[in-house]
Amino acid sequence: MKEQNLLLVHGGAPTAVMNASVYGVIKEAGQHGEIGHVYAAIGGSGAILKERFRDLLQIPEEKRRLLPVTPASVIGSSRDQLEPEDYKMIARILGKYKIRYVLFNGGNGSMDTCGKIYHACRDEGLEICVGGIPKTIDNDLAVTDHAPGYPSAARYIASTTANIAEDVHALPIHVSVVEAMGRNAGWITAASVLARDKGYGPDLVYLPERPFHEEEFLEDVQKCIDRNRCAVVVCSEGLRGDDGEPIVKPIYQTGRSVYYGDVSAHLAELVIRRLGYKARSEKPGIAGRAGIEYQSCVDREEAILAGQEAVRAVLQGDTGFMIGFRRAPGERYHVDPIRIPIEDVMMYENKVPERFINARGNGMNEAFCKWLSPLLGEPFEPFFRFD
Repeated sequence: MKEQNLLLVHGGAPTAVMNASVYGVIKEAGQHGEIGHVYAAIGGSGAILKERFRDLLQIPEEKRRLLPVTPASVIGSSRDQLEPEDYKMIARILGKYKIRYVLFNGGNGSMDTCGKIYHACRDEGLEICVGGIPKTIDNDLAVTDHAPGYPSAARYIASTTANIAEDVHALPIHVSVVEAMGRNAGWITAASVLARDKGYGPDLVYLPERPFHEEEFLEDVQKCIDRNRCAVVVCSEGLRGDDGEPIVKPIYQTGRSVYYGDVSAHLAELVIRRLGYKARSEKPGIAGRAGIEYQSCVDREEAILAGQEAVRAVLQGDTGFMIGFRRAPGERYHVDPIRIPIEDVMMYENKVPERFINARGNGMNEAFCKWLSPLLGEPFEPFFRFD
């Protein structure tokens, strides 16, 4: 009887390629006869305690092939807050089901949980290999060049901004403020600048990595109005002032979950009240988090690769790691999968570096565009322009 089983767990918000990593895990695990079952915890880490498992190897092949192009998480997810005693119980449940390998697919919080389960298994003397599969639209996981989920979210915000910019420039009578997701790291907001590959792009981009100054913002907007009679602004939901406090007070907060007020509405109101110009806010929100229509082909293939590499790593006896990507030098885009010690990832945040932000702090430079462009997959088709 086969008694070496694998458990896959999803944590945190879904993405456009989370299920592609599931496909990678199933595809690789199915090639190794020593794995009897590939269990999925249905509903995140809390599902382990409830022993709510399903064997992914029982999924028919014709349905498995749909996973890479299915958005969000087919096995569910969670933001469960586990207590110290829960980790000991999880270690015992893993032993009960003869689970030898555990893979967590998620972002910062999930990698923290992954690391704690790794330590719990080690403390209990269990020979269980535990590894992480990166996933986050925020791109704030440490060490890795980027994380699966981000390229597709970047493609979405760039496309959405391009469409909004075309609208605004066609009837240049107002300012449009687009709010992008990202509490502490502005990677998604920054990606809006790739809208320029299609046509008009954002005039101004504000990240949480730089303190937000109201007067500078109004000056910047006025210059755009003077030049074009309109402006397209993209801002992060997590903008903060010099004091480190959000410019709009959060309306709800529990643990790591923070729901900010409408930053875009706040900035649009500033323009109306202070500059006397028409302004409106746009908040795509979760529409782009798992939007499959904007899925990056590069993102999809790398998500599959991350799942496969994680399985290979645990089968080789590696444990306490997260799969990451190292970008190869040179003009041609290529990444190599690497294994990062989980302690180097747990709850660390990778923010947009200063070398990618312009001096004024209201836009991105060419170095960032060069870094991001290959992640988006197929180049954007440009919009029509008169010569």
